[in-house]
Amino acid sequence: MSKMIARTDGFTLIEVLIAILILALGFLGLAGLQTYGLRNNHSANLRTQATLLAYDLTDRIRANRIGFENGFYNKPTATDHNCVWKGNAPNACTPQQMAEHDLWEWDTTVTQSLSQGVGVVCLDSTPDDGGDMDDDGSVDVNDDNENKCDNTGNVYAIKLWWTDEFDDDGNPLIKRFVTVFQP
Repeated sequence: MSKMIARTDGFTLIEVLIAILILALGFLGLAGLQTYGLRNNHSANLRTQATLLAYDLTDRIRANRIGFENGFYNKPTATDHNCVWKGNAPNACTPQQMAEHDLWEWDTTVTQSLSQGVGVVCLDSTPDDGGDMDDDGSVDVNDDNENKCDNTGNVYAIKLWWTDEFDDDGNPLIKRFVTVFQP
């Protein structure tokens, strides 16, 4: 009987190279999934911030019942009236001044918390609209054609817009969050 001896010279090196290639492709896939997950996590964080900001404003409105009943929260002008706690008592502010101050503080927080964030509170019978962008990719909340506040009805709408990400051409993709309430 003759014995056959198989040659295996270099075969182990090819196996190792193929294994490294497969591992490299796997790691590239994992890196892609990690990037995708981080992007979605960031988007979810911004939406959570928008939700918290909307609830913050509803709480402010509920705290100023007279301001709400007189319609002072229907698109108030954001103004710093210094209606803040000074240790013993707040500075004397009328309900309208308090509404304007609430919106000023809220606008400041929206700008700090959301990327290119803007918001509006208004009476709106059709709240789930608005958000047409200007040429620069922003939303002008003072333009009734963009925020779509019709100033009718008895339901208040809080609308927030922010830049979540950018398309392939570098144009911002605006996200919108809307909540309605009756204090």
